[in-house]
Amino acid sequence: MTQVTDPFAASPQLMKQWMAVSLAAQNSLEPSLIELVKIRSSILNACANCINMHTIEARAKGESEQRIYLLAAWHEAPVYTPRERAALAWTDALTRLSQGHTQKAAKAGLEAHFTPEEQMNLTVMINIINGWNRIAVGFDLWYEGGAPAKAA
Repeated sequence: MTQVTDPFAASPQLMKQWMAVSLAAQNSLEPSLIELVKIRSSILNACANCINMHTIEARAKGESEQRIYLLAAWHEAPVYTPRERAALAWTDALTRLSQGHTQKAAKAGLEAHFTPEEQMNLTVMINIINGWNRIAVGFDLWYEGGAPAKAA
């Protein structure tokens, strides 16, 4: 068997479709919220590739260093809006399903701050970033400047 270092080369059609869904989900909510969700999920999944990529993207979109750093302890950090806190709680609940089903508690906050369409868009985005985390971690990927490479 050959080693997969570039998912787009290994399965171009499927990855093209995956990317299209990723971009649609990414564009369905405000960019700052999407980046916070991507970073938080990547922290929970210990995906260095995605943490690296999405912190760079968040900074480029104007996110502060403080808010990026505090994502690891967002529960205690007063720097997030109620809507962002609801999204982060939903991200935690769905990303940590294997550690216990806590989504019922998080759903109340979600419903208070997101329309039904936004709830679905956010849920799809969380699933997408969890999928990307698994692709990157599973194949030991590291993207630096757009080109995939094997992690050290």
